[in-house]
Amino acid sequence: MDLFNYSSQKSNNLKGPLANRMRPRNIDEVIGQEQILGEGTLLRRAIEADRLTPMILFGPPGTGKTTLAKVIANSTKATFEQLNAVTAGINDLRKVVSEAKERLLMYEKKTVLFIDEIHRFNKGQQDALLPYVEDGTVILIGATTESPMFEINQALLSRSRLFQLKPHTDKDIKEIVTSAINDKERGFGNYHISITDEALDHLVNMANGDARSALNALELAILTTDPNLNGIINIDLQTAEQSIQKRIVRYDKKGDNHYDTISAFIKSIRGSDPDATLYWLAKMLYAGEDPKFIARRLYVHAAEDIGLADPNALLIVQSAAYAVDFIGMPEARIPLAEAALYLATAPKSNAVISGIDAALDAVKNEKTGEVPVHLRDAHYKGAKDLGHGIGYKYPHNYEKNYVPQQYLPDHMNGKNFYNPTVNGYENTITKRMDYLAERIKSKK
Repeated sequence: MDLFNYSSQKSNNLKGPLANRMRPRNIDEVIGQEQILGEGTLLRRAIEADRLTPMILFGPPGTGKTTLAKVIANSTKATFEQLNAVTAGINDLRKVVSEAKERLLMYEKKTVLFIDEIHRFNKGQQDALLPYVEDGTVILIGATTESPMFEINQALLSRSRLFQLKPHTDKDIKEIVTSAINDKERGFGNYHISITDEALDHLVNMANGDARSALNALELAILTTDPNLNGIINIDLQTAEQSIQKRIVRYDKKGDNHYDTISAFIKSIRGSDPDATLYWLAKMLYAGEDPKFIARRLYVHAAEDIGLADPNALLIVQSAAYAVDFIGMPEARIPLAEAALYLATAPKSNAVISGIDAALDAVKNEKTGEVPVHLRDAHYKGAKDLGHGIGYKYPHNYEKNYVPQQYLPDHMNGKNFYNPTVNGYENTITKRMDYLAERIKSKK
C-alpha cells in the first residue's frame, strides 16, 4: 500500500481534524486552566450548577476558549447558539435573539449565545447585542484573543465576568498529546504508535503552549508515516521536526500582542538595555513583522528619545531604513539590529519633543503672533519703506558669529522652550547656550 492510500485510509477512519476530535466533552476532561476551572473555582461551580452569567473568555490561540464553550454547551440545559464574529452580521444576531425571545416566552428556556472572536464585532454590532444581554434574553459567552479592556464595549464588559485562559504548560501539552495517542475513540489509540521521548519533547517545545498546534503536528506526523513490518508507526525526532519546524510565537500583527511587543521594544531602547532590545526585535522579525514598520518606529524613537543627545541617531536609522528597502529580509535584520543597538546605547534626551510641544502649545494659545519688524523680509519692493529689516543685526558680522537681539515676538520675548540636557552632544549645546547667556548678561 502506498503512502497516499495508507494516509487516506487512516483519515477516513477518523473524521475531522484531531484537534477537533480531542476537544474535552465535559469539565473533567479539560486539561490545564486550573486557575479558572480547578475544584471550587467560580466558573467551575457555575458550569456544574448550570447557573451561567454573561462572560468573556480571553487568552492566546490554542488555550481552549472554544473548547470551554463546547464544554458549557454539553453541560447546560439551555439552548446553545454559536456565532463567529468574522462571518456573522446584524441579521444573524437578530435571528438568534428573535428565536431566544420566543424560546424564553413560550417554553421558559434560556439561550446561551457563544460569539467566537467577539472583538471582530464593531461598535454598532456590540451595541445591538447589549440590550439582550442586559435583559437576560441571551446569556453571552464571548471569546477573544485580544485584551477585552480595549476591544469590547465598556457597557458590555461591565455586565460580563472576565476569565483569562493562559498558555498551556509543557506538562499540559505533553498530557494532551499522550491522551490523543492513547484515546481509542477519538484519537489514535487503535493504531500501534511508538513515539520517542525526544520527538514528544520537540512537539511540546515547538507548540509553545498551543494545544491545537501540538495536536496538528502529531496528526501530520502519524498520517505521513508508514508502519514498519510489525505494523508499528514510529515517530522519531526527525519526523517530529518535519511536522512542526518553527516554534509557535504568539504574535498577531493586527492585535494587542503586536502593540505590546513594539511597546516593549521601544521601552527597552529608551531604557538603554541592548539585550532586551535585540530580544524584542528578534521576536518581531521571527513572527513576520513588517521590517518597514520597525524602521518607522526607530525613526520616531531616534528623534523623540535621543534627539540632539546624539544627532547621528537619526542618520543611522535612515541608513537602516534604506537598507530594508534596498536589500530586504533576511539580510535587513543586520542593519535593523545595528540601528536598534545604536539607539539603545546612545545617550538619551527628550528635550526636542518637549521643546516643540511647548512651542506648539504657546502658538495654539496666543492671541497675536506678529513677526518683529527687524526680522521681516526686506527684499520685496517697498518693504524697507515699511521699516522691514531695519535694525536687524547680521550675526556673521560679530565676534564668534553671535550677537544678542530679539527673535521672538514681543509677547513671547524671554520665553524658554528648549532646555538641553547634559547628556551626549547636548552637553556641548548646554555649554554653548550657557556661554551665549553670559554674553547677553555682559552686554546689559
